[in-house]
Amino acid sequence: MNGIIGRIYDNPVIAALKSEEELEDALNSNVNVIFVLHADIFNINRLVSSIKAAGKCVLIHIDFLEGLGRDSKALDYIVETVKPDGIISTRSAHIKHAKDRGIFTIQRFFIVDSMSYDTTVKSIHSVRPDMIEILPGVMPSVVKRITAQIPMPLIAGGLIDSKEDIISVLSAGAIGVSVGKKELWGL
Repeated sequence: MNGIIGRIYDNPVIAALKSEEELEDALNSNVNVIFVLHADIFNINRLVSSIKAAGKCVLIHIDFLEGLGRDSKALDYIVETVKPDGIISTRSAHIKHAKDRGIFTIQRFFIVDSMSYDTTVKSIHSVRPDMIEILPGVMPSVVKRITAQIPMPLIAGGLIDSKEDIISVLSAGAIGVSVGKKELWGL
């Protein structure tokens, strides 16, 4: 499990792949870790195999994987057949089941107000994913506050638009930043 975290420490920019058309750009970039945000049952094996063959870690956002159910059997299939390095989900039940299966987990949280912030912190302590991702990522003060309250590493994503955004979030305590903007994958 420390392999993913170590790869993010080596290069904190994570490519957030929104379509299969972006795959070559992600594979040719400097990133060590790629998040597959959108895929389906027809292309997920090919995407994961290509990313792993390029020597990069791959995590699948299972909430956006089309063509499979949203139950534990779908997650079992992903773990056993597709074999990503980890999964991303907003759903605590998916994170718990994936942890039981021994796969690396990142739980995503959308922080929009103080109530969602408090709910996020409570959920993190209850579910204990391997890592968390908060969105939108352009909230350095929130990153700083939340990293002081949780025991696991944090990454930020969403609305990251510049090198300055990345530096700001990393300086606030995030270990990585997931970025959909291809121009930032080369940093």
